[in-house]
Amino acid sequence: MPAADLPLLIDTVRMAGRVATSFVGKSAKRWDKADGAGPVTEADLAVNDMLKKQLLLARPDYGWLSEETEDGVKRLDHDRVFIVDPIDGTRSFTEGADTWAHAIAVAEHGQITSAVVYLPVRGLLYTAALGLGAFLNGAPIRASGVTAFERATILAAKPALAGPTWRSGACPPFKPAYRPSLAYRLGLVAEARFDGMLTLRPSWEWDIAAGALIIAEAGGAITNQRGAPLRFNNPDPRLDGVVAGGTSIHAALLDALT
Repeated sequence: MPAADLPLLIDTVRMAGRVATSFVGKSAKRWDKADGAGPVTEADLAVNDMLKKQLLLARPDYGWLSEETEDGVKRLDHDRVFIVDPIDGTRSFTEGADTWAHAIAVAEHGQITSAVVYLPVRGLLYTAALGLGAFLNGAPIRASGVTAFERATILAAKPALAGPTWRSGACPPFKPAYRPSLAYRLGLVAEARFDGMLTLRPSWEWDIAAGALIIAEAGGAITNQRGAPLRFNNPDPRLDGVVAGGTSIHAALLDALT
C-alpha cells in the first residue's frame, strides 16, 4: 500500500522536524556510542521515540528498524517494516549546521515502497512511493542524464577517491563533492543537483532505504558497490556499499571500480 503509507510518513516526518528543531543543536546533550559508532544526542532519541509511537500506532502490524532502537529478530517476522534514521547527520546537527535530515521508509518483503527524506532547517522534503514517481516539495524530480565523467559531479568521501578503489589505479576525472548526510546525498542525486554518489563502506539500511526509492523513482539507478540490487530488512542491516546516480553515470562508476 505505497500510496496509503506515504501521507502517514509525510505527516510524521514533519512532526519529527518540529521535535528536532525544538532542541538547539550545539547545546543538546550529546554522548558517543560504543565501538566508535558515532555521536547521539537527546534530540535523536526524542525524535526516535515520537516516530516509533506515532508510526506503530498507525500501523501496529509493521516491524521496526531504527538507528536509535536496539535491534532484534522480531522485525524479520513482519511483511512490512519501518526503516528509520531519526537524525541522519548528527554531527552536523550538533554543529548547528542545516544539512542533517530525517529519513523514513517502508520496506515490504525487502523492497522499499514509500519513503521520505526531510531537511527541516532547509525546508526540503523529498518523497516517493513505488511506481508513483519522486518529488521535492511536491514538484517532480528526475535524476541526471550526464553520461561522461568529465562533466559529472559525484558525492563521495575522500577514502572513496583513493587510487586503489579504481580499476585504472586513479580516480576518474569527475568533480568530487561531499555532504555529511547519506540520505541528503541521495536526495540531491535524485533531483540532479549532483550526477552520482558512492560510499564503499558498509552502509546501514536506515541511512539508505528512503533515498534508494527516491533515486529509483526519479529514474536513476542504485545498487551496492558490486552492482547487486539492494534489499532491505536483512538479518544484518548493513549493505555492501552503495553506488547511485543517473543510469549512465551509475553504470560508468560500477565499471570503473575495482
